Amino acid sequence: SITSSFAKSVVTQPGTKHICYLLTPTRYLWSHKKDYLKNKFINYLIGGYLDYFKNWDKIAAQRPDKIISISEAVRTRCKKYYGRDSEVVYPGFDMKYWNEIKLKIKSEKLRMELKTKYKIPDTKYFLIVSRLEPYKKIDLAINVFNKLNKKLVIIGKGSQSDELKQLAGDNITFLSELSDVELAGLYSNTQALIMPQEEDFGYVALEAQFFGCPVIAYKKGGAKETIIEGKTGVFFLDQTGQSLKRAVERFDKIKYNLKNRTTKFGMSNIERFDIKTFEKGFLNILK
Repeated sequence: SITSSFAKSVVTQPGTKHICYLLTPTRYLWSHKKDYLKNKFINYLIGGYLDYFKNWDKIAAQRPDKIISISEAVRTRCKKYYGRDSEVVYPGFDMKYWNEIKLKIKSEKLRMELKTKYKIPDTKYFLIVSRLEPYKKIDLAINVFNKLNKKLVIIGKGSQSDELKQLAGDNITFLSELSDVELAGLYSNTQALIMPQEEDFGYVALEAQFFGCPVIAYKKGGAKETIIEGKTGVFFLDQTGQSLKRAVERFDKIKYNLKNRTTKFGMSNIERFDIKTFEKGFLNILK
């Protein structure tokens, strides 16, 4: 089972080995319940039954014979909330696939298409790639960039889409349903990727680093495992506007050479997460 909610609860036949690849313990019951319960509909559905659901979820988490966590952050949560030890196998980053994408973005034609189709300025914007959900804290980044009056491009969809668009100033652009080639083109030309959320792992951070894009991230969760401070990104310590604002201003003083990005930028870091490493680690546990 692969789950961030209830798939781990499957009841198997005797003699069947059940291995759970845990993306995270159920967010709206444990680590991020405050963010989810702000939604009136969700609060109405589970608010009065939260303790019941938490107890059921903890019992369900005892059913797998083995749990494999996607990061040390998730491993810690698994122990804290479910009382279970687990091993860590990072999700595999498909370098072969992204190398093929990289070959397609070197044309001036793509750069001009992005500029005209989406009205995106060359190398003068920051980037967010995320689902637009409460725990992602996109509103935090919008408030900061409204004050800084810096260009911000937000790629994604979610339940907060309309709310966030109303909050954003003219300096912020929303996009969705881009191809991987278009996304790679944006990674390659942006100032930095912004990650205001606590990630379980942070695959997007690896995508960005692969294309030479530094990351400005909240120093908690999986980001601490996928980003090397001072080399592939900058951290901010508190999930507040002031802390993020300071990190952006600090980043401006770091001389990342955006015009001469090479595959060496962050590549040694990304190689730790290659899909072959994932396969080897997973198979070793199965054996």
